Amino acid sequence: MPSAGGLFLVFEGGEGAGKSTQVRALAALLVARGLDVVVTREPGATPVGKGIRSIVLDPASHGLSPRAEALLYAADRADHVDAVIRPALDNAAVVISDRYVDSSLAYQGAGRPIDAQLVEQVNAWATTGLVADLTVLLDIDPVVGLARAGHTDRLEAEPLAFHQAVRAAFLELAARDPRRYVVIAADQEPELVQELVASSVTAWLDSRP
Repeated sequence: MPSAGGLFLVFEGGEGAGKSTQVRALAALLVARGLDVVVTREPGATPVGKGIRSIVLDPASHGLSPRAEALLYAADRADHVDAVIRPALDNAAVVISDRYVDSSLAYQGAGRPIDAQLVEQVNAWATTGLVADLTVLLDIDPVVGLARAGHTDRLEAEPLAFHQAVRAAFLELAARDPRRYVVIAADQEPELVQELVASSVTAWLDSRP
């Protein structure tokens, strides 16, 4: 189910890809174009989500079962959609989210020993089928990304093989639905990445009927 009224843009990518920086830059560009923009993130965009974020990213949660992890992310996403994303879209805003369903498909569906179809089904229910209109995938070699990120949270501390599986899953998702994805190499200078994001997204906006 596509968004209704507004536009729903999502940034995805592995650790250290620079999503937060690029979300802010794109939001500023779109505001300058006169658009009503709502910037949000997962997990942790709502009061409930903040509590979930503290669990799933805290190194002290080491040992959290993969199923529990997947369900916690889905719970955060259900609250996020109901409390933030859908109301903004209903008001014809452009919503830009730092992470969404594809993060669960990559991190839990590929990085963890969970059936990816089950992760997809749980998240389809959690979001009532809401999908992004456009997803910007900031692709980066996990070796480079992890060096940038600094291994400060529970997921960043996972072995390199985990992050390689996550990257491969993101690229597979993008290849599966190229009309809904823009893939940008994120191992470049942030200013160049920003230019590539801006040109790609504005071209996509200008091509819409």
